[in-house]
Amino acid sequence: MRVAAIQHDIVWEDRDATLARLDPQVAQAAATGARLVAVTEMFATGFSMRTHHTAETLDGPTVTWMHERAAEHDIWLAGSVPLLADDPSTGGAAGLASNSLLVIGPDGTRHRYDKVHPFSYAGEHERFRPGTGSVVIDLEGVRIGLSVCYDLRFADLYWEREDEVDLELIVANWPDARRHHWRTLLDARAIEGQLYVMGVNRVGSGGKLDYAGDSRIVDPMGEVLASGAGGETVLVADIDPATVTTTRERFPFRADRSFSPH
Repeated sequence: MRVAAIQHDIVWEDRDATLARLDPQVAQAAATGARLVAVTEMFATGFSMRTHHTAETLDGPTVTWMHERAAEHDIWLAGSVPLLADDPSTGGAAGLASNSLLVIGPDGTRHRYDKVHPFSYAGEHERFRPGTGSVVIDLEGVRIGLSVCYDLRFADLYWEREDEVDLELIVANWPDARRHHWRTLLDARAIEGQLYVMGVNRVGSGGKLDYAGDSRIVDPMGEVLASGAGGETVLVADIDPATVTTTRERFPFRADRSFSPH
């Protein structure tokens, strides 16, 4: 499977302006022959805590745009959206939203993962409820684990499902101040799990933070197949589940792991 990561800027809290910027970038990514095209965390609004302004329902404008672009370009389109609770009672007393990574297919099929680790350092836990578990999906024979930004710091999330995953997809708004952590953890997840990793991060500025991008696609040996620096770009790579299998057979390191998350 060919995959594409769109490293893009975001117009802060301006959904319409950002989606207009993304239209040609999604078309460019699709034109490479990519079957899976990924944008970033809260890709339409930026990492805003003003959920009364940014959050929407599953039939809202951002999700509708995702469905339309997936159908138009015959792709699977992935990105994180702040979603209101289907049942307000599930959001707790405050009716908290979820930070939801959606993967939408050309036929309207929709997969969803709710971020399980809200970024409490920035107060995300006060505006977003945590998800309840891990999600792995199968897209055209490639098993893909879904996660969002801060999740990347917690190895047990990835360790406990690595036998079921060929590609880990991580979408993010990871700030420039900790860019070394982002790059290092992406490489580590690929090396320790012996699988592909695609990390998709924004560039530009928003909410008083700067973002360096540093998106990358890493293979099961930790080799970087594609990477981006600080500007808008589209990264493309080919993912082969057979490479995951042969890497694990050739180097059966994981069998010696003494820690089990179970």
